[in-house]
Amino acid sequence: MSFTIIPKKNGLENVEGFFFDGKCAGFKKDEPDVGFIYSDTSCRVSAVFTTNRFAAAPIKHFKNYGENFETNFILLNSKNANAMTGQKGVEDIGDILSSVDLPLKNPIMSSTGVIGYRLDKEKFQKVIKEFDFSTKNSDALARAIMTTDSFKKEIALEVTLSDGKKFNIAAIAKGAGMINPAMATMLCFVLTDSDIPKEDMDKLLQGGVEESFNKISVDGDTSTNDTVMLLTSAKNPYSKEAFKEAINFILFELSQMILRDGEGANKVVAFEVNSAKSDEEAIKASKALSNSLLVKTALFGEDPNWGRIASTIGASGIECDEESLEIYYDDLLIYGKDRRELDSQTEEKAYQIMKQDSFKITCNLNLGQGSYTSYGCDLSYEYVKINAEYRT
Repeated sequence: MSFTIIPKKNGLENVEGFFFDGKCAGFKKDEPDVGFIYSDTSCRVSAVFTTNRFAAAPIKHFKNYGENFETNFILLNSKNANAMTGQKGVEDIGDILSSVDLPLKNPIMSSTGVIGYRLDKEKFQKVIKEFDFSTKNSDALARAIMTTDSFKKEIALEVTLSDGKKFNIAAIAKGAGMINPAMATMLCFVLTDSDIPKEDMDKLLQGGVEESFNKISVDGDTSTNDTVMLLTSAKNPYSKEAFKEAINFILFELSQMILRDGEGANKVVAFEVNSAKSDEEAIKASKALSNSLLVKTALFGEDPNWGRIASTIGASGIECDEESLEIYYDDLLIYGKDRRELDSQTEEKAYQIMKQDSFKITCNLNLGQGSYTSYGCDLSYEYVKINAEYRT
């Protein structure tokens, strides 16, 4: 089936059947910090969560419903992760959601912020009374989930099928720090009005996450609250081919926004590993590069020397050989069997490439057919130093 996809303005407002808003409960100063997503019908829902073993209370609460449940309400907040709060943290969610004056079906909560503190139930219950559940304010909701983000992240698409029928898909996300290729310190909510079956929701969401959020790294940490959630009001037609392309585009674009918003980051870099012994070895090497703090600080310093790239590959544990290795910055060969040292002309060209806000580092191992690309960013030494001190 042929189809066309066009971007739309105003984020989540484009999707039929949903209402949303964000309000200030006092966790931030004069900024939205609590929001909701409400549907006028029961929605199928699919989710991908953090791989951190200490999953936060909202994730435990979600999983208590079991498989294939439907919902019509999500409460979201920033500034408090409700993580490492034990059974009381899960019970607090139930208490807060019970104050919503709506006929709720399996309501969900999703949180981001500081770990180790229980939710202030009184503030939540007070701000919930201010909600107008007929509102469509994507901007306020996108801002309500921001923490260290410097800009809001939202995107919307309209998909027209060959018979002229249409469906919409849109999403908001947050994330800037603790970003690791096992998802990120991030929340992402994708809404659609396409009548997508639950089985396809699960499969396409997981596949989209693997090709987007699971390929990015800012600082190599994995949060307790990472969540990517897909809900459908099922009011419009469905095409698997069209939906797959649309959701993959949305998730990838949001992942790149998160990288560009990385704390202390100035540039986004693709790490492409080719001709490894296997795809598994290519993945291992590529993610070692996107995670390496030595590589990140070299990128920040715009140092053309390829030494940290080669060293990281060699330390990753994969099969590699300096006689067959080739390293490119974009299309510029900076290391190969017959180019061991950077001459002044090549070094200057490499330096100009590294000054760009995005470029690609390609590493050809020339040992097999395996390939993989992950995405990272630069980090200043000062950022790494401050965060290392904080973590200890």
